[in-house]
Amino acid sequence: MDRIAANDFVNSWNAAATTSLGLFWMALWAFGLGYLIASMIQVFVTRDRMQRAMGGAGWKGVALGTGFGFISSSCSFAALATTRSLFAKGAGFVPSLAFLLASTNLVIELGIVIGVFLTWQFVVGEYLGGLLLIGLTWLVVRLTFPKRLIEKAREKAREAEGEDEDSETEDWRELIGSKEGWSRVANRYVMEWRMVRKDVTVGFTVAGIVAAFVPPAFFQALFVGAGRGDVGLWEIVMQTLVGPLAAFFTFIGSMGNIPLAAVLFGHGVGFAGVMAFIFSDLVVLPVLRIQAKYYGWKAALCILGVFLVVLVAAAVILHYAFALAGFLPDPAAVSSVTDRQFFAVDYTLFLNCASLALSAAFVLWKMRSSGFNPSDTSTISERILRLLSLIAFLWLAGGLVAPVLV
Repeated sequence: MDRIAANDFVNSWNAAATTSLGLFWMALWAFGLGYLIASMIQVFVTRDRMQRAMGGAGWKGVALGTGFGFISSSCSFAALATTRSLFAKGAGFVPSLAFLLASTNLVIELGIVIGVFLTWQFVVGEYLGGLLLIGLTWLVVRLTFPKRLIEKAREKAREAEGEDEDSETEDWRELIGSKEGWSRVANRYVMEWRMVRKDVTVGFTVAGIVAAFVPPAFFQALFVGAGRGDVGLWEIVMQTLVGPLAAFFTFIGSMGNIPLAAVLFGHGVGFAGVMAFIFSDLVVLPVLRIQAKYYGWKAALCILGVFLVVLVAAAVILHYAFALAGFLPDPAAVSSVTDRQFFAVDYTLFLNCASLALSAAFVLWKMRSSGFNPSDTSTISERILRLLSLIAFLWLAGGLVAPVLV
């Protein structure tokens, strides 16, 4: 009996490690693309240009932020870096948040991943919900967010950006065609990766553990009314509140949570609860930490509160709109996450190869131009996260080799 239990654990361990790496593999190219865009904006786009394009808080600035977010096609961590760049360069607060929400909810590759793991209803819900999130955020921020806090957040963002006022006089056309300009892009690109690498490692590892080890009964107990076809308003609202709570500790990126969303839906969590979980990519713990680095803890917590309110409202509205139209999806149509084939010869492979080649080139360029400074591990939280990331690496390595050794 002990041998059987040990074999079951080893198999689950291997499934968890494989799932973690598979989820990261699916999102790798989006990370690279997002950080490339963020780095280019930081180097080539001047503050004056951003103020002219997205400096106001009116509908034009919000529409431009939404449009720029849509074409950026970024994962949540890369979107955070780009949003900080836009905000520090002079973009309005609401247009910057519109960019952040659009770049993590209104992107083509995210719809593709949702279509792979879930159903078409979730794809439609993601895009309609993304627009709803932006509109509700605009309303809530205008009614509640202190202007003084916005200005303090901008000052903090400019410190994190490391802007040089003299650089505003440089001609971006000359810079974009110069070796110096792209050397700066390479430096920024590597810096963005270094800033979040520990969060990414821990987050994807936890995602795989949850998918492989947590039984269906846990989700049905956590989400009120899960597994029952007919649920009332109270159960729906409770599920939308629990969705962000579950995502807060288990999720790492805007695409990485889609397989976990499929786990939830397959275990009976309702459409509203799953949509709230998907929308929660910007209210998770690693994102909160990064927002605090960019804008300060007070502003980061206020942004977190705004996003929580609007995502719950959007998920409930979508649920009843789909129910009224008779479009609520069937959980039987979703397959198991741990049974997915992550590694195959498909578009993901070619995009990831291109992303890895670009990253390698930028790393070599930075090594030759300025080298690498030691990482900042002076704070307790950074030291703890560094230890957790080391444990995560050991867990992943052990999970891959355990079936061979045991």
